[in-house]
Amino acid sequence: MIRDIEDSAAEFMAIRRDLHAHPELSFAEERTASRVAELLEGWGIPVVRGVGRTGVVGILKRGQGKRTIGLRADMDALPVEEHNRFDHASRNPGRMHACGHDGHTAMLLAAARHLALHAEFDGTIVLIFQPAEEGGTGALAMMADGLFERFPVDAVFAAHNWPGLPVGSFAVSPGPMMASCNEFTINVHGKGAHAAMPDQGIDAIQVAFQIGTALQTIVSRNVKPSESVVLSITQVHAGDALNVLPDSCQLRGTVRCFSVQARDFVEARMRQLVQNIGAAHGARCDMEFKCNCPPTTNHPAETAFLQDVLRELVGPTNVRTFEPTMSAEDFSFMLEAKAGCYFMIGNGDGDHRHAGHGMGPCMLHNPSFDFNDALIPIGASAWVRLAQAWLSHEKM
Repeated sequence: MIRDIEDSAAEFMAIRRDLHAHPELSFAEERTASRVAELLEGWGIPVVRGVGRTGVVGILKRGQGKRTIGLRADMDALPVEEHNRFDHASRNPGRMHACGHDGHTAMLLAAARHLALHAEFDGTIVLIFQPAEEGGTGALAMMADGLFERFPVDAVFAAHNWPGLPVGSFAVSPGPMMASCNEFTINVHGKGAHAAMPDQGIDAIQVAFQIGTALQTIVSRNVKPSESVVLSITQVHAGDALNVLPDSCQLRGTVRCFSVQARDFVEARMRQLVQNIGAAHGARCDMEFKCNCPPTTNHPAETAFLQDVLRELVGPTNVRTFEPTMSAEDFSFMLEAKAGCYFMIGNGDGDHRHAGHGMGPCMLHNPSFDFNDALIPIGASAWVRLAQAWLSHEKM
């Protein structure tokens, strides 16, 4: 690790815990963004606020080098009631840093200060503090606000803590790291009737049940076994009375997959089944399919470059191959626009949990989660070494 980053670990732990105690939801990160901007400005780093509503961009430029790199950290919290009772637990009811974005922000801040104080690079580093990763597509908002036109980069990188991966280790793979995130809403319009006289109506609930069962055959019988797809119905809404067949039923859910082609195929097949099953029963059906974000797909050359940097930092055995997950990440939009890589940093198995933690496991999106502060100097050192190596390397 980098010595002065290790020496300042307690300072950045305090920053991280302050952010944890004041979580803010997507596009409401006013205090967080101001804190980030003020710290960067205090270290002499030029800052642009309000990129993508509440995003912050810092620009570190040294020398005459033309190479550029973007480093991204997410800032938003989740609408979760925290179960922890330690001193830095959330002070904002119903809001919590249950995914470690407070730690991601602290790691990039620690790296930023080191880079600002030690001019050991030649080129431009764009520090991207992104809002609204948790379902708000903050990456897309920053890009729509001209992120890469106003702050050009040759490549962009992002990291996420990963529970269960040992502290001091990293995991990354070329190609898909996370799945696309898509949501659907199916409305079945039947004909209401007395529950004792079903022949006088069109039972929207029964039609919806048949649609739900049929949808599961898409993955098991229509998608190639080598293609990973998850289709889950997560909500069913219908009816208000026990003795009434409602005239409508709604199904909602999510589709996750690793390729755009698989996503488009699943959507088309879903529409066929919904329309045909509805028609077979005399019901009218409609479906909305929303693509929230594409797969998070790492670029091979940039991934290989990052792996070399990490192996030099922590040793080859501590840089592991990541098994893709069906979770989603809106950094995928940035990877569609620019070459780059998304990687994981080990958050450990929960040994950092002391008095005041809730009973649940220290997993992402869990009300008892807490970021492991031991990661801050490791992650910050990784950011510094990556930026220095990238800016000193000849173009690929």
